[in-house]
Order: sequence, then structure tokens, then C-alpha cells
Amino acid sequence: MSEPAPLTAPADGVPEVIDSPQQFADAARRLTAGTGPIAVDTERASGYRYSQRAYLIQLKRTGSGSFLIDPIEHPDALAPVIEALDGPQWILHAADQDLPCLTELGFVCRDLFDTELAGRLLGIPKVNLAAMVAEFLNLGLAKGHGAADWSHRPLPDDWLNYAALDVEVLIELRDAVAAALADRERTEWAAQEFDYVLHRPPAPPKTDRWRRTSNIHTLRDPRQLAIVRELCTAREQVAERRDVAPGRVLPDSAIITAATASPVDEAALTRLPVFGGPRQRRQATTWMKAIARAQALDEKDLPPRKAASVGPPPINRWDQRNPPAARRAHEVRPAIKEIADREGLPAENLLAPDVVRELCWTGLSPADPGAVDAWLADHAARPWQRSLTAEAIAEALRAADQPQSS
Repeated sequence: MSEPAPLTAPADGVPEVIDSPQQFADAARRLTAGTGPIAVDTERASGYRYSQRAYLIQLKRTGSGSFLIDPIEHPDALAPVIEALDGPQWILHAADQDLPCLTELGFVCRDLFDTELAGRLLGIPKVNLAAMVAEFLNLGLAKGHGAADWSHRPLPDDWLNYAALDVEVLIELRDAVAAALADRERTEWAAQEFDYVLHRPPAPPKTDRWRRTSNIHTLRDPRQLAIVRELCTAREQVAERRDVAPGRVLPDSAIITAATASPVDEAALTRLPVFGGPRQRRQATTWMKAIARAQALDEKDLPPRKAASVGPPPINRWDQRNPPAARRAHEVRPAIKEIADREGLPAENLLAPDVVRELCWTGLSPADPGAVDAWLADHAARPWQRSLTAEAIAEALRAADQPQSS
């Protein structure tokens, strides 16, 4: 294939940003008059804001043109656009990143085509948007502002150009990818995956998020861990109230420093790195109260050094903890990898690793294909995944249950 042709700007220019009720209504009329699926994308401000709200919505439809929608000032006036999008197929790239913030605004997706997920089902090595556009359309997509602070106003022209390019050829990409899926007889696989993405329940909130603090492994004393926990809790409250990313309210490094030093008053706290700066001095009372709460805890209320385990332990510990499970993993995982390699798929897309681990850890009796298929269905495996793996998994489980030679 020749070198991809540069795609540096939308063919019809960058559309103006629309942000008023009248402009939303006009856009909705144009979208309704168009035909075919609608290319959809959003820009958020991850790393800058606490919320994951959409700060810009990009749309394109054949016969309608492209739209850059600013939903911030008049989110309640988006109803006409929401109605226009309720029904046609949406084309998204990595839908799980965009659907939550669109749902928050009231948008409803009835029919999804996820070009990134389709690329995974086709075994494409790189499935980011630029790589997929190069692979299927031989175009070089100009990128560069994905990690920008999209809550900034006014949005710079080069950012808007980047945002418009995200939907510029998404319809053409969808058509090319759909044709490739049909050639590989994977259209139904994709339909099942897209339906799963649309209807799966939201992930449960993560527990003990404070244990993700960078370099927390350097702390050994439970009292220090309590300080980390209380400072992280206070930081979350401040971040949510101010709608600022937690790391911009107080960096992890400062939390670890405070936990190590365990200051006894604000004067000692503000002598520590970071806490002596003007911004942190204004919050010193908040941080010191959090530290004092941790220092006042009874021993029985201190957090354990290690979080309570959820689900099976790491597989490298199974030989000691659960030898039958280790034998099952030894048989089942290679069997799944063999199928994935044969089909040209990432193993994690053939069957979710967490599902494989749980099955190997708990075992299944009887280990016949019907029982395996039912178990996988109960754990949200799609029909195409079960048809490819149930028989091989049953055979692997039976092999693992054979008596071990001495």
C-alpha cells in the first residue's frame, strides 16, 4: 500500500461551534434530513476536570454535514438534537469512552457500530482511530489534541480542526470495516459485541481507590496508610466540589510525603514540599484535619496493609492455594490461546480473562460442552464466543481432572 495521503482538515472546512438553542434546533433539522448512520464523537477534559462530562460533541451525517456542538451553556436545550439521534445508527470509535457522557446528557443510542471494537474482531494490530483510518482508507489522520483541556473556552482553532477530523471519515471507515467483517463472516460477531456494549450494566464503583496512590508501596505502617486514605478522601471531596481532577488538587507525591512525615500541626505540614506553596497553604486546614483524623484512629480501625482480595488470587499463586485450579488453568488457557491464534483474534476478545480465571478457579462439574456453554452464558459471554470455545474448554477441564502421575 502506498504512503497514506495526509488528511489535515475537513473537506468542507471546520464547522462553527454551535452553542445556542436556536442553533441546536437548526442542527437537528439538518440531521433529520440526512441519510444513513451518524458519526459521533466527544471531547472530555480528563486529567483536568473531576467530571467526565462532554465539553464538545462532534457529529456528521451524509446529506447533513458536520457539527461541533458545545453543550455546556445550554444542556437543557439539546432535546431536538437528542431526538434527531434517537433511532439512526451511531458510529463511534471506542464507544465505551463516549457513551457514558452522552447518556449523562440524555442521548439514547439504539443501534451502535464501534469501529475500534470491530478492528479488534478483525485482528487489526493497532486499533486507534489514526491507525484504522490508515489501514482501511489509506489516509493519514492529523492528531495531537486528544489529551487537551476541552473545558477551556474559547476552544483554539487547531483543536476544533482536530475534533472535526475525528468524524470526518468515520462513515467511510465504518463502511470499509463492515465490508471486512462480512468478508471474514464476522458480521454477526460484531452485532453481538455492539449489543453487549450498549446494554451491559455500568461497572460497580471501585473500592479503596486510595490504594492506587502512586508509590503507596513505600509505606509499611498502617497509620501511614490511614493518612493516605484520609487525605485521598478529603482530596476527592475538594476535587468534586471544584470540578478539578484530584491530581491537580493535591499530587500523589505530596500525600505520600505527608503520610511519611505525619505532621502534628499546620506549621509542620506547610514545611513539607508542595504544602508550603500558596495554593496548598490555603487548603492547609483541610489537609491537617484529614491527617489528624488518621492519627486519632484506634488501632483496630486502621486499614490493613493489603486490600481484601476480590475474586481469585493471581494465577502464579494457584499452585500453593488451589492446585486443581492451577491444573485447570494450565489446560484451559493454552486451549483458548490456540483458538484465538487460529481465528486471528486477541485472546482477551475471544473470552474475557476474568471469566477464564473464575472458571478455572471454581471448576465445573460435569465438564461437558453444554454445561460450559451455560456457565459462559451466565457470565455474559456472547453466543459467538461460546460456540468457538465451549467444546475446547470442556475438553481442557476434563484433561485437568485426570489423575496426576507420580
